[in-house]
Amino acid sequence: MTQDMYAGASETSEGKVFTVTGQDWDSIVEGLAEDSSDERIVVNMGPQHPSTHGVLRLILEIEGETVTEARCGIGYLHTGIEKNTEYRSWVQGTTFVTRMDYLSPFFNEATYCLGVERLLDIEDQIPEKASVMRVLLMELNRISSHLVCIATGGMEIGALTVMTIGFRERELVLDLFELITGLRMNHAFIRPGGVAQDLPPGALDEIRAFVALMKKRLPEYADLCNANPIFRARLDGVGHLDLEGVMALGITGPVLRSTGYAWDLRKTEPYCGYEDYDFDVQTWDTCDAYGRFRLRLNEMWESLKIIEQAAERLAGLEGAPVMVADKKIAWPSQLAIGSDGMGNSLDHIRHIMGESMEGLIHHFKLVTEGFRVPPGQAYVPIESPRGELGAHLVSDGGTRPFRVHFRDPSFTNLQGTSVMSEGGMIADVIVAIASLDPVMGGVDR
Repeated sequence: MTQDMYAGASETSEGKVFTVTGQDWDSIVEGLAEDSSDERIVVNMGPQHPSTHGVLRLILEIEGETVTEARCGIGYLHTGIEKNTEYRSWVQGTTFVTRMDYLSPFFNEATYCLGVERLLDIEDQIPEKASVMRVLLMELNRISSHLVCIATGGMEIGALTVMTIGFRERELVLDLFELITGLRMNHAFIRPGGVAQDLPPGALDEIRAFVALMKKRLPEYADLCNANPIFRARLDGVGHLDLEGVMALGITGPVLRSTGYAWDLRKTEPYCGYEDYDFDVQTWDTCDAYGRFRLRLNEMWESLKIIEQAAERLAGLEGAPVMVADKKIAWPSQLAIGSDGMGNSLDHIRHIMGESMEGLIHHFKLVTEGFRVPPGQAYVPIESPRGELGAHLVSDGGTRPFRVHFRDPSFTNLQGTSVMSEGGMIADVIVAIASLDPVMGGVDR
């Protein structure tokens, strides 16, 4: 039998130990059959999609209804995104990374592009309008992500009304994304040096209308859930994880702030000009699933405040550039959809073609080869809806990344599954995982 170099042998003074590490399920069943007198059994919860925030497998050892051991089996959504970026230009990498945590694509793009800009040493050259647009999109994305967390979490415990209104509001955010970027998901809109294109006409009016509507709709969640004795009883005390445990496991985001610790990278290590926005870091002190629900609800209010401020700034930046001025880096940001609703606007293509032969050659090389990034490495963490998200980028001086690795919060936060579930009931495992809000696309990458 091969020895796992990372995992030591487990010892016990009584009963039979089953080490489930992804082998064939029949071998586990055979082991159970050998000693049928043992009341502890192994349950394979998943892999399935609807109730586990992605394709997640849970290996639970149970005694009656009580979970005595819980382990995660991951890898079912593996896409090889990190490796694929090594074979694409730096700009093309945004198309890959936006697909990792598919509920918060703008955050994937932002941390990646901030890392590229640090390697290029152009952080001070990013236009103000591009940074404000990034903040606007990320905060809209934070709201849509939290809505999915609350909606699916409600669905998993039978609160179907929470699910239906959660997805109702998320549709409004996706409509805004479609208006601004042309896509509802997987945008690749945030690019090294800025953003792909300017806001379309009427976008700010739509954003303001959305904020006004959300201020009416968010109290509905509070009315449905905050003081609801059934909802609260289901979440109170479930998935308990205190500050000491969270810090030991490296867990960040709402799970960390639910312990009362006000750690938010937007305040502690600001990026994209977050230091210039007026908002508060929300905390709770219950260390349980209920506190995490209330915390995310409060965070959506803070995001609305930031969106209002960003919209106000964008109103005063009409016509300002949204891409860095250096033509050797700047991806053409004047692209617009053609009159037939498909492809690029012919006016912009005529402009590129008619400028000069040198300009056409440069455009061709920028699109096909990409720009070179000086040798070095960079890591820029940002505060995603699930916690600290960071891209560690390594360049060897070429037009493609030498190595890209993401510190995805869902991957780190899943470590809390065992601590939060063991000693509780089987039914509470789902509630505990819902309060972590993992997205398996980010975990498996």
